Amino acid sequence: MVKFGHHLVLCLCVVDCVLCFSELHSLITTYTGIHGQTVAGIPEFSAVTTLDGRQIDYYDSDKGTLVPRQDWMKEFASRDTWKKDTKIREQVQKIYKNNIPHLMKRFDQTHGVHVYQRMYGCERDDETGDSRGFDQYGYDGEDFITLDLRKGRYNTSVPQATVTVEKWNNDRTQLDSLTEYYRNECSYWLRVFLKKSFVVKKGPDVTLLQKNSSSPVVCHATGFYPSAVTITWRKNGQDHNNVKIGDTLPNEDGTFQKNATLNVLQDVWKKDQYGCVVEHINLTDPIQKILTEDEIKSNNKSTIPTWVYIILAFIAFFMFVFAIILWKYRNEFKSGESYDLL
Repeated sequence: MVKFGHHLVLCLCVVDCVLCFSELHSLITTYTGIHGQTVAGIPEFSAVTTLDGRQIDYYDSDKGTLVPRQDWMKEFASRDTWKKDTKIREQVQKIYKNNIPHLMKRFDQTHGVHVYQRMYGCERDDETGDSRGFDQYGYDGEDFITLDLRKGRYNTSVPQATVTVEKWNNDRTQLDSLTEYYRNECSYWLRVFLKKSFVVKKGPDVTLLQKNSSSPVVCHATGFYPSAVTITWRKNGQDHNNVKIGDTLPNEDGTFQKNATLNVLQDVWKKDQYGCVVEHINLTDPIQKILTEDEIKSNNKSTIPTWVYIILAFIAFFMFVFAIILWKYRNEFKSGESYDLL
């Protein structure tokens, strides 16, 4: 994972944009160029567009085609704009292949694996109607160049990027075009895609999970939409800090999931009251799961109720008795049979 700006970006990117409980939506495209020996299955160049964290289209240097990732996106794949977007990605692929060696020279690098990324798009708050665009470049996981839309110019704190920033800032036509895109066109497409991808708003299902008695307990929330959710562990009614909060990840049905892991041994949490509290905009009241052995779903613990085992035991016992009676009956019947058939 590489990091630049205020977003986390995977090499084959899934971007997570969450802002508490406001109805924040995002449309983000991420270009990733890799120079050097790459791991099998990871292309030298990829382009991913996400809508609220879900991939809606994908392109890479291995396939060479722009592929819709959602069924409703297939409608757009038949339009002329799709061909245009494909050509843009082909051009960017060539540009990135040429740019990375130049960047390596600026940073006095002669070998190794190096990553050049651009992440651009817009976010919109449905409650306020406010929207904002952004355009960020990163190199080897660090901030490289950022577009300041308010001032209409690029900024950098990296000396190796100064030459590029000066060149881009002198191109007023390109800057004006980008400013127009981020302020209007991007927000327009965001609203269009949201209508096409409508997902019913729903609250999360919450489960406490544990692999075995020596493993940490995971509070797993899933099936919620929109993606903003808060998960906290509490000890005796107070927020507990020894917790690992996972990323919010998309499900195949358009909803989301998130984990919060309690790093406390079982012998310890049995002495106090621990609970997982989940808050979401579609919940009237927070969901609270008190940590007990009965509440945990574990690989080592059967989820079948005890009474089921009792019934099965009785059935097995009666079948055993019936088998004995049947065996005796058959033996008695055979003793009276005639052997004339021989």
